Amino acid sequence: MSSVADVSGIRINPSILAADFVNMQAELARIATADFVHVDVMDNHFVPNLTFGPQMVGRIQATSPIPLDVHLMITDPERWAPEYAELGAASVTFHLEAAADPVGLARRLREIGSRAGIAVKPATPADVLFDILDEVDQILVMTVEPGFGGQSFMPETMPKLRLLADEARRRGSSVWLQVDGGISASTIEQAAEAGADTFVAGSAVFGAGDPDAAIAGLRAAAAASVHRH
Repeated sequence: MSSVADVSGIRINPSILAADFVNMQAELARIATADFVHVDVMDNHFVPNLTFGPQMVGRIQATSPIPLDVHLMITDPERWAPEYAELGAASVTFHLEAAADPVGLARRLREIGSRAGIAVKPATPADVLFDILDEVDQILVMTVEPGFGGQSFMPETMPKLRLLADEARRRGSSVWLQVDGGISASTIEQAAEAGADTFVAGSAVFGAGDPDAAIAGLRAAAAASVHRH
């Protein structure tokens, strides 16, 4: 991971949903200064879109120069999530709304050796996560409705992020707070000011002529916002 990220505590995780799937290895090489590569797994059931499963993620894991941050937008995560941890993903995030036993699943992912993350849709309130903060390494606050890339950032999700950041501070938790959806140079400061430290960006990185420069710009904008507040 980049030393800049280590110093600032800001993580930039480009989403391969915005990458050229046919040239995935080359696309991954273009984001070598990122902290993680964000991999969206969708099942066309929990969300109305279908991406890829363990076989594709295994190939990405084998060729990526940076660790994988897998986001499972799927039903029955208890059945499928451990497989992604076993593939070697550094972080595996499942949706609270889809999990029958979120604490049990988070513990299982950690046992395998992955960081455990829980994601929540925009309408899910913050307080349902308070009592399980210590069971997870990352909370993903969706800043769009999950399912498709390229959507507009939802500023109305920021109060939820602030509540989670305040509660994490109150409890002395080191949980990472991630945002995903519509993150760009114009929205990352809002999210950083509200308490996010880990940012998923798709087209803002892969759509740029120089993805490394885009990553550096996003990192700097987030860090500047944190330092101002």
